[in-house]
Order: sequence, then C-alpha cells, then structure tokens
Amino acid sequence: MAKKTHEPSDDLPQGSGGETQQRGGPALTTNHGVPVSDNQNSLKAGARGPTLLEDFVLREKIFHFDHERIPERIVHARGTGAHGYFECTEAIPELTRAALFQTKGEKVPVFVRFSTVAGSKGSKDTPRDVRGFAVKFYTTEGNWDLVGNNIPVFFIQDAMKFPDLVHAVKPEADRGFPQAASAHDTFWDFISLMPESMHMIMWAMSDRTLPRSLRMMEGFGVHTFRLVNAEGVAKMVKFHWKPKLGIQSTTWDEAVKISGADPDYHRRDLYEAIMAGNFPEWELGLQVFDEDWADAQPYDVLDATKLIPEEDVPVRIVGRMVLDRYPDNFFAETEQVAFLPSNVVPGIDFSNDPLLQGRLFSYLDTQKSRLGSTNFHQIPINAPKCPMHNFQRDGLMQVMVPKGRANYEPNSLDAAGEDAGPRAVDQGFASVARFAKPATEKRRVRAESFADHFSQARQFFASQTEVEQTHMVAALVFELSKVQLPHVRLRVLAQLQNVDPDLAQRVADGLGAELPPALAPAKPPVDLPPSDALSILKHTPPVTGRCLGVLVTDGADGAMIEALRTDAEAAAATVKIIAAKVGGVTLKGGKRLPADEKIDGAPSVLFDAIALVVSEDGVQPLLGEKAALDFISDAYAHCKAIGHTAAARPLLDKVGAAPDGFFCDLTAGTKPLITKLATRHWAREQKVKLPV
Repeated sequence: MAKKTHEPSDDLPQGSGGETQQRGGPALTTNHGVPVSDNQNSLKAGARGPTLLEDFVLREKIFHFDHERIPERIVHARGTGAHGYFECTEAIPELTRAALFQTKGEKVPVFVRFSTVAGSKGSKDTPRDVRGFAVKFYTTEGNWDLVGNNIPVFFIQDAMKFPDLVHAVKPEADRGFPQAASAHDTFWDFISLMPESMHMIMWAMSDRTLPRSLRMMEGFGVHTFRLVNAEGVAKMVKFHWKPKLGIQSTTWDEAVKISGADPDYHRRDLYEAIMAGNFPEWELGLQVFDEDWADAQPYDVLDATKLIPEEDVPVRIVGRMVLDRYPDNFFAETEQVAFLPSNVVPGIDFSNDPLLQGRLFSYLDTQKSRLGSTNFHQIPINAPKCPMHNFQRDGLMQVMVPKGRANYEPNSLDAAGEDAGPRAVDQGFASVARFAKPATEKRRVRAESFADHFSQARQFFASQTEVEQTHMVAALVFELSKVQLPHVRLRVLAQLQNVDPDLAQRVADGLGAELPPALAPAKPPVDLPPSDALSILKHTPPVTGRCLGVLVTDGADGAMIEALRTDAEAAAATVKIIAAKVGGVTLKGGKRLPADEKIDGAPSVLFDAIALVVSEDGVQPLLGEKAALDFISDAYAHCKAIGHTAAARPLLDKVGAAPDGFFCDLTAGTKPLITKLATRHWAREQKVKLPV
C-alpha cells in the first residue's frame, strides 16, 4: 500500500474570514462533552460586533488556559521592569477626557514591564521572540494599563485561538523542549494552517525580534481603542511608543552568542542604564481616525493582524515616558505586578477587536489564579495611587480593614448616622454608547473584512532594506530547518508564495526543497505602497546609550583610553575596559588601569563597537588567546566598527579582518569611532558568511 503523502493543497476548508476550518476526526467538545461547531471564532453580536459574555465555549477554553500554570505567568514569564513617570507634552481634551491628557506638563507615575513571550521565567533574554511592553499609569482617576508588544500586529485575529497559539509555540507537550524557541514542528504546523499569522511571521522573522536593548524597542498597543471626549464624541486610536534612542537590533549569530555570554543581557542593560542616570525615554504617539476613514480602508481596523501605515495616519506625539528608578525588590514589584487590558480610565474605551475582547476577560482571570487571590489589586505595585472605595469585602489575603456595615447598595444607613459608603458618579467611566453598525444577530463567525491575510505581510517585506530582507530569509531557513515534518515545511513555503514569490524561492533554495505552488488565499493580496516606518535600517539611531568595549594590554596608551572615554561621555555613550585579567593592566608610564571585565567573560557581542588599545609587547600573548581572537573576529563578522592602534595589526591579520570604512586608526583621533557606535557596516556580511 502506498504511503500517504502530505503535500500542500489549496483545499483547506475556510470560513468567511479566510480562517482555516478543519473537519474530520472525533468531535471536538467542551469539557462537559458539548460538541463545538466552530473552534476558530468567538460568539459576537454581528460579524464585527462585540464578543458576547454568553459564549461559554470561549470562556471555558480561555478559563482553562489561564489556569494551566501556577504561579509563573503562562506567557511573558521572563521579564524585567522599572518605575518612572509619564508627562503630557500636548494636551488633547478635544480627543479625550482622560485626566492625564488635559494639561501640558501633567505627570503621573508609571511602572513598565518588558518581557519575552514564549520562554519560561528561567529562560534567556535574547531569543528570537516578541517582547511584551506593558505600562501601568497610576492616574488621578485610577490605573490605566496599556498592555502591548514591541510589534504592532499579532499572530491571530480572535482570542479563541490564543490557547492554541501558545500551546503550539511552547515546548512540545511530549518532550518538554525546545525552550523559548519557535523553531520546531508544532509552532510551524500551526502557522502553516493559519494564514492570518503570515503578517506577524514577517515581523517575527525580522530583526525586530532581536532587539539590541529594551531601551531601543518601539512599543505598540496592538489593538484599536477609542478616545472619548467630555461631549461623548469618540474617535478610534492606535497607541505607539517611540524610543528616544532609536530602534536597533542584533544579528542572529550575535543574539545566540549573547545568550551564552550573558543570559540576563537585557535586564542587566536596563539596570545599568538606570543606575548610571542614563534614563530610558519613549514618546507616546497616537494614530487617531474616525469610523468613516476606517470603513474606507482595504483592511479592517478591528483586525489585530493589521496595522495602519504611518504614511496614511501620521503618529501624533502627545507625551513622554521616562524610567528613572529600578525596583527595590524584583519579586514584590516586577513579579507581582498585574496588568489588565480592562484597566482603562474615563476617556479611553475599547473597540470590538475580537482579540482584545477575549483579553478583557482572560487577564483578570489569569491574575487571580497566578497571585492566588481576588485581592491582588491591594499589592502595592498594583494598588491605585488615587482613592479607592467600593463594597467588595473579604476574600483570601484581605489586608484592608473596612469599617462599618455598609457592604451593599442601595442602603439608607446614612439616615441613622452611619457611613453609607461610596456612590456612583455621573462623571465616572462610561462606555461609548453607540456602534456605527448596530448588531442584529449573534453569530460565531469571522468578519469577511478580516480575510486578506497577505497584503500587509507583502508590504512589510517590501518595506525592508535588502540587508533586512536577507536576514528574514536566513531566519526562515533556520527555523524551518528545525522542522522535522516535511509536509509542514512545504505548506509554509506554499503560504510564503502569497507574500512574495522571490522570498519563497530563496527560502526553498536555503532548505534545498522544491518550491510548491501557492495555497489559494481567502482573498487575493494586493501590492500596498512600501512604508519606511516599517524598516529599522532606513533610519539612523543616535549614538546615545551605546557601549564601547576597549581591549587593553600592558604598555597601552593611557591618553588614548582617556580620549575614548571623553568622546564617549560627550555622546552619552559608555566605555568598558577589557583585559586579560580583571585586575587590569599597567599603562605606558606606569599607571595602573583596572579592568571592568576579563576577556573571556566579556566577548564583543556585548558591545556596540570595539577598540584595540594595545602595545607591541602586550599584543604578543593575545595572539595565542582564543578569547581575544574571538573578540575581534566576532566584532568583524557582526559588522561593527573596530578602532585600533598600529600594534593591533597582527591580531587583525590573524583573524582575517580586512580593513574597510568601519576600521578607525585611533592614532588619527578617537571621535570617528564613537560616531559609528550605533551603526553597522553591512557590506561586510558579503565577506563573512555566518551560519544561520
């Protein structure tokens, strides 16, 4: 009997929004045995309406998912955080009545947590992964949690699919590995059957998922929200965080080596920057638009797999956020902080985005499970800094001591001279009262306007520089080379055909595979104009915040080292001294210079550029020191600037580092090297073929 093959085909059953609707096999049921008719879509009041609370299938699925891990976060388990403040730089009362946006100069405290998504708490900081970017604003009207990522889109369109996505990317259920990695069968099997994920896959395979620093990431609210002014007029909004240090990423080879040299690289970088007074800063920007504009677009603004190009709706900067204090206790603050997308203040409201609607339920349930009590809001890091009064009492870990017997309303206890408790106020939170298209039915369905899964994925790829596109190809080849199921690799290649045929062919060539025909898309993609805002390398970041690693030997020129320090400090960059021994070296003239790091504990992957300040005698031992040779060869391979003295020439020759425009002779001056700290000489990649 011939062995059954699993070739990609264009007969994947699809729903009205182009989502995969699989049939066959035993009936899918709830935990109580009720057959499920649709495992792809939550129950909504109309195709684009809000998700209904009566959807017991969605609630059971997410409820069970929320309680699968105790007490570690199911996703975003590995993270770090910091305190700071948000300052309104442009008052916008015409858009929102939220108190923090009413007056220019208004400041409120914030706590921010950055995280990876897939790995456990004990994983590393630098995997290829999405980064969480969650901000808790302690406003005068209560806490507002803007719970986003460093990527503006997501893998799925409906919260119904979130447990499946996370199950697929987590360590495989039968073997418990790989950890903090998407390069395995179950993830790509899921992705190959979810064409809605292809836009996010383009971002995930780009350098955006390899950030140089948490301080050098953008942040996004992902979903469409609403701003509501004092007159009740609502506008739609997308939230953006723009880093003042610019966006920068590492290469894949660099990220892999960093994870071995310092698995805490990102949290250490954030800690050291704050402790040194180099406070990270972001600008808060808004993309504001109305329903008529939204309806005219070729995509649906309620679809979390879509973004709004900044060329179409420019980002309006309205505030800035500065992180200026590291937590006093990591567990009490960073681990116990609980972010809830449902935490909004008057003047900010939700849209009908079905992924957001599911998160509004899921996060509250998760925090109750993880922190062990419905009173988790009383933990200091979660408690509002404005007055809080209600009739909720008791429960595990109740630490407040409510007085009196008014724990219900309505009550008339004030007539007897007792405290009657708080009352609702007219100016309190009120949801937007009207939907543009009122629902007339309830259906478990995906809106047809969600069906274009490839146009923005194609736009993202087309918006990248040639270097960035090459990195994406290499990432896809690496990830799919780890997939052991041939039919999954072929189906991903077939999906990539809909993004860009050349991209698909390059990946197929890298895998040594025949390129299969494209799978039929639910809606034919169209070519959208490239957007420069989607590229990292089309923008030059400032030198501020970068770090130069200086390798020194006995007999080194102390004046040159001091000049490097001075020029770096003038550019708000830092210098670290590396030597064969942490005790340091004796400089020319006899002065002792202590080292910050020992050479085999501080590889060049930890720095943005390197300088070799060595003497003719001091260089000789380094010629036989593998750590020193790797220090130089890795910096060269990763396209970094290399400053050097004439005495360093034997080291450069030994590792085959041919001089180019990013080599700086330090005897001619130190400033040229400092100006190159934030950029790379990408042409060097053609000479140095790194493994992918």
